[in-house]
Amino acid sequence: MAPSAFEIKVLYDGLCPLCRREVAMLKRLDRRGRIAAEDIAAPAFDPGRYGLTQEQVMGHIHGVLPDGSVIRGVEVFRRLYRAVGLGWLLGWTAWPIGRPIAEAGYRWFARHRLTLTGRRGESCSTDRCGAEP
Repeated sequence: MAPSAFEIKVLYDGLCPLCRREVAMLKRLDRRGRIAAEDIAAPAFDPGRYGLTQEQVMGHIHGVLPDGSVIRGVEVFRRLYRAVGLGWLLGWTAWPIGRPIAEAGYRWFARHRLTLTGRRGESCSTDRCGAEP
């Protein structure tokens, strides 16, 4: 596999306003090109390329590392923020006490993301919006 130009590629929901804003902010801060981003809501997106299903990528945030391995959940955010020099903001999420709290909070957000971003009815109208429990 050829060396990659990124440290982490985030698979994000481009239909989620909050997700779009966070990825845009991280890309603006990414002065060294360490972050790549791929919109899982784009018609051409194929989750099978990463060994995932659409339900999996809609259910939780995923990141792809240069070696092709896939990570998910809060670890993705830790790596994204570290890549732009803001890793200290999420350092507590790796601590033995912080990790389960951060993961539980993220799982709650992921489960309710469509409703929280005003997209409750979308899960029924498009195959790009279903989420795994």
